[in-house]
Amino acid sequence: MKYIKRAESIKIEQSAETEQTVKEIIESVREKGDKAVHDYELKFANSNRAIALSADEIHEAENTLSPETKTLIERVVDRVTTFAKAQLNSIKPLEMELGDGVSLGHRIVPIEKVGAYVPGGRFPLLSSGPMVVAPAKAAGASRIVACSPASYKGTIHPAIVYGLVKSGATDIFAIGGAQAIAAMAYGTETVPKVDIIAGPGNRFVAEAKRQVFGQVGIDLIAGPSEILLLADETADPKLLAADLLAQAEHDPSARAILVSLSYKMAEKTIRHIEKMKEGFQASSPAHQSWSAMGEVVVCDSLEEAIRVCDEYAIEHLQLHVKNPESLKTRFTHYGSLFIGEDSSVVFSDKVSGTNHTLPTQGAARYTGGLWAGSYVKVVTHQTISGNGTRFLAEHASLQSAIEGLEGHQLSADVRLEKLKETT
Repeated sequence: MKYIKRAESIKIEQSAETEQTVKEIIESVREKGDKAVHDYELKFANSNRAIALSADEIHEAENTLSPETKTLIERVVDRVTTFAKAQLNSIKPLEMELGDGVSLGHRIVPIEKVGAYVPGGRFPLLSSGPMVVAPAKAAGASRIVACSPASYKGTIHPAIVYGLVKSGATDIFAIGGAQAIAAMAYGTETVPKVDIIAGPGNRFVAEAKRQVFGQVGIDLIAGPSEILLLADETADPKLLAADLLAQAEHDPSARAILVSLSYKMAEKTIRHIEKMKEGFQASSPAHQSWSAMGEVVVCDSLEEAIRVCDEYAIEHLQLHVKNPESLKTRFTHYGSLFIGEDSSVVFSDKVSGTNHTLPTQGAARYTGGLWAGSYVKVVTHQTISGNGTRFLAEHASLQSAIEGLEGHQLSADVRLEKLKETT
């Protein structure tokens, strides 16, 4: 294995300053509610508007969009919802007998109140709202509270509002940053307290989610976008370059990585990237991202390349190789797999139907991305009777005695005594 290009830095560290700033925001919102939210919105976003979007504002936002834009958003909502429902249907309730008199099982129960955070950013990302909200609606959430920054003419961009409404959001608030996360986690006079918070955001949002975890559930803490392309000698260097740059433009800290089985192909791809970047605006994050975070690795064998891919545990893994379907089950650690040169990550970012909220910074080693299952609980139940009571009580009594747990032993023994009295 040889690096042709190596990143200047790999781990995105959260600063102590960010941690302390977020802690202060959360405590303030927890104690002062709406007043603190208003103060932080004015301080960070120069926004002095009402927290909640009114019905009139929502209606006005919808009327400003062209029919074409509405159609695009509706298509995203439909495809994400359809896939989310199919995923949910793959989780089945369970009933089973585990011995005479022992019945066990589980139910699938929706999380009632969901908090959805949708970033504002430099551009209105039409898919961001549906990706977070539509799976929650499909899962059966009864209330979906959505927060997004008032970063467009003093309010939320109309396209984001329309996507939230069509996806099933029940409440929409023009709040961004850590103050939005705190408001949803603890509730204010205006913002309802939720049970789980989902959705991507900047470093302040990510840190806020980390700090409120336990008070509420969270989906995952996602960092800047990542892509890894596995390529062999059959790959098209122009496609490779385009796919890498597409993710690099998300953020100055985005990671674009090429793992190649061909040194020649790797060099061609680098040349194409440098040429293509000339057409990007000078302000595009792709310039800094590729320069500081981009990596190109050449491996000596397919087996080595697969091992390298798993070590990265990347957010998006795309296969630009001959017979990519044959490799589908060879990888273990990734957020989402894109099989073949035409299975562009861009399609998933926008409209294919799979969710684009995925694990980053190696988190794919232990979790997948946001999906319908993120919004349900698998809750177990049991019914014990007859011979099952006798068998389990005898076991529990003996085990409790060994463990020194007198109350546990008593709970088992009184049932054994009752059984003796009735036989």
